[in-house]
Amino acid sequence: MRAEPTVSREARATRPFGGGIRLLALSALLCAASGLAEAQSPPAFTLPQPLALLPTGAGGDPQTAIAQSRTSDQLSVTNEGSIQEALGPYGDPFGLRAALAARGITYVLTYIGEGFASTSGGLRRGTTFGGRLDAALDIDLDKLAGWSGARFHTDVFQIHGHGLSRRFVNNLTTVSGIEALPSTRLFELWIEQRFFDDRFSVKIGQVSADTEFAIAQSAVVFLNAGFGWPNIGAVVLPSGGPIYPLATPALRLKYEPTAELSFQGGLFNGDPAGTPPPGDETDPQRRNRTGTNFRVNDPALLIGEVAYAYHSLPGTERLPGTATLGGWHHFGRFESPRLDAVGGRLLADPEASGVARRFRGNTGLYAMIDQTVYREPGRDEAGASAFLRISAVPSNRNLIDLYVDAGIAYRGLFAGRPNDTLGLGLIHSRISPAARAFDRDALLFGTGPAPLRSSETVFEATYQAEVVPGLTVQPDLQYVMRPGGGLADDRGRRLRNATVLGLRATVNY
Repeated sequence: MRAEPTVSREARATRPFGGGIRLLALSALLCAASGLAEAQSPPAFTLPQPLALLPTGAGGDPQTAIAQSRTSDQLSVTNEGSIQEALGPYGDPFGLRAALAARGITYVLTYIGEGFASTSGGLRRGTTFGGRLDAALDIDLDKLAGWSGARFHTDVFQIHGHGLSRRFVNNLTTVSGIEALPSTRLFELWIEQRFFDDRFSVKIGQVSADTEFAIAQSAVVFLNAGFGWPNIGAVVLPSGGPIYPLATPALRLKYEPTAELSFQGGLFNGDPAGTPPPGDETDPQRRNRTGTNFRVNDPALLIGEVAYAYHSLPGTERLPGTATLGGWHHFGRFESPRLDAVGGRLLADPEASGVARRFRGNTGLYAMIDQTVYREPGRDEAGASAFLRISAVPSNRNLIDLYVDAGIAYRGLFAGRPNDTLGLGLIHSRISPAARAFDRDALLFGTGPAPLRSSETVFEATYQAEVVPGLTVQPDLQYVMRPGGGLADDRGRRLRNATVLGLRATVNY
């Protein structure tokens, strides 16, 4: 959540947990079983055809990335297929699920279990296990109650185990997108009303910004949380902003004049956990333990985004993509990383008051392109897609001021594994000039550690294998350069580059 210069993006407790070994063994058995159960599912992505007829991709726009993965830790994004198909007659006991669906009531249960090990670098070596059960309910209010164009959605998390980032790696971009403090909490709870042949929609309730804004379809295969939501927002916004695991009351408007073009905007309560009293370092997730604070009196956060999905690049055929431009403005107050509030002194000066200068408001801009770059001949659902995403904020009031991530994903690389997805990605977070200047000041005054922070860069390689529809296993490798941007350890030396190994299993029902 809110990141300070000496902690990771999410203030989340982590402890070693032996269950990671059990997960590794279980997933190895599942991989062996995958050779006996060939995944059968209809193609999720075919061209050429009008964009209006394409499947919905991550973020709710047409799917233009051929390599969007089968499952993801982001809700309302993908999770194609259900293990119900593999369970045969046991997949829907007594036909209850089908009977509810006929009345417009659908539910999805998704379990993600993962083990991670920090094998070198960072704060220390260690192993953790974490898991999350998602229970999501959707109701088509037209089918159920004759309320035309309306639907209801809610989901609840049961989060358990512990993550790796804070205690073992201490990095800015959290190793896992499900890492959070153990809890049972409400996430989203909203009603959406659509008008004008579904071209305009209004959503009101408790909403998470990272289920609709700033999403790259090709990036959802990766496990690092930065690929799900540009980490610059998670670091600088109060309590981490209205993203997993803390949604907040909001109003979202979306207008789609054509199948290719969409405009959307959101008005969010700007702090899902509230500002703690002076001296209170309680984690935001503890201040909003159950997700039911429903705060509405904090300074607002405005987000706006325009996305254009095109059928093909100029000079090519059947290589669609999406270009997106967005921005946000928070109306709260933000502290300078360097300047004191009294007399223009430096915070590192022992004679300073220790109270940082405050600025009114904070603004961020982001842009991204998500592009199918290769399609295998004769295999409409196999090929590669790539993305590039850039985000920036003012340097005088933020810990990091520039965030860039990029990657490429390949679906169906092996002919016998049509729904597997390989991903290679990079994240770069630059420490702002003001924060770097604070480090130099602290060195000059002798009040801080020797290392000067500069940036953090993360490389990730991952492979998502579908065992059967609704069940995937995913080995993962991450290499973190300069954890925390170049933080010092307890002996004043820069943290060494960290190597992280992980394995995730996802079951979707």
